[in-house]
Amino acid sequence: MLVMKKKLKYLILGAGPSGLSFANYLKKSGENSFLVLEKEDEAGGLCRSKVVDNFPLDIGGGHFLDVRQPEVNKFLFMFMPRNEWNLYNRNSKIQLGKEKIDHPLEANIWQLNINEQVEYLNSIAKAGCNTEKLKPKAFVEWINWKFGEKISKNYMLPYNNKMFGKNLNAIGTYWLEKLPNVSFEETLRSCLEKRFYGQLPGHAQFYYPKKYGYGELWLRMAESIKEHIEYNVVVNKLDFETRKVNDFYRAENIITTIPWNCIGNYKKLKHTSVQIEYFPNNLKSKAHWIYEPNLDIPYHRILLRNNFCNKSNGYWTETNLERVTQTSCKFKYINEFAYPLNTIDKPKAISELLSFAMSKRIFGIGRWGEHQHYNSDVTVQKSINLARSFV
Repeated sequence: MLVMKKKLKYLILGAGPSGLSFANYLKKSGENSFLVLEKEDEAGGLCRSKVVDNFPLDIGGGHFLDVRQPEVNKFLFMFMPRNEWNLYNRNSKIQLGKEKIDHPLEANIWQLNINEQVEYLNSIAKAGCNTEKLKPKAFVEWINWKFGEKISKNYMLPYNNKMFGKNLNAIGTYWLEKLPNVSFEETLRSCLEKRFYGQLPGHAQFYYPKKYGYGELWLRMAESIKEHIEYNVVVNKLDFETRKVNDFYRAENIITTIPWNCIGNYKKLKHTSVQIEYFPNNLKSKAHWIYEPNLDIPYHRILLRNNFCNKSNGYWTETNLERVTQTSCKFKYINEFAYPLNTIDKPKAISELLSFAMSKRIFGIGRWGEHQHYNSDVTVQKSINLARSFV
């Protein structure tokens, strides 16, 4: 019979970016009564890398370190110094038929032929956001209202269909409210001046390791607290009242960064799964990644490894598991939990769950702990903030 472990001050579920950042902040603050539980045999979560064809491949899809949060970068550079990273100006493309144009589409339609430009401009001028039409609530209508019918038809709707599934009206629009309206005047100006005009997209600049995959950073963070991590531990039970995990671990505070559906039946929290497939040939493009909205092509994104990973070859694709077809790829990996779905009733469901959990001194943090589509830099900042509130 297993004897329950000694009660800890902090029990951290998951050794991905959120869990590792929280744990390392504790250690650097002088706290040692903590333990991290990880179901895999190595740390990193969705940001892990594997060596494929003699070079690293990020098995969680495309993950990079954004430059926009100085505190995050300063913290992470303690484990992997700045001189071990390359800095890139983002080069991302959208495949529109036979043409590739820069992302975001609405700021770069000047790269298309003049007839296409006129059609897009006409569509944007008629968009609901530019004609003072009442903002709709359903996702598909909202996208048309926001971007105009041509951008919606050629890019936004098919791409979101590939990412999140066919029933787009099950998705809420609340997470898109931060997007600026597509301005007819700015789009026209960009076409006349033949240059990008408007708000820069996320990851306008990013860091990527010179000699390793992105997963190397998290392996080093795990190494710095190696005496505080237990691997190959599948968490499948969490008692809110006693703060016991798997009837074996217990703590004064539990920090969970793993999907809630791994430890309970939370039907309103939906997610998608993706398959990563690697191909050894190089594509004729200088892009770092390419978005593919064509519904006849299974994958929704290509990551061109040779354009950001030094001296490497090949590329990998990212495909919603529901759309996977038979391919002759050299390597593939399935991420069961890839993207949280922003369904209509998710905000209320996750808010109530997190509030109840917090009342029991159980704290959800990060992409899965908060069920939010956060990039790794955001999860690190939020984990630092939470840890700082304790120590």
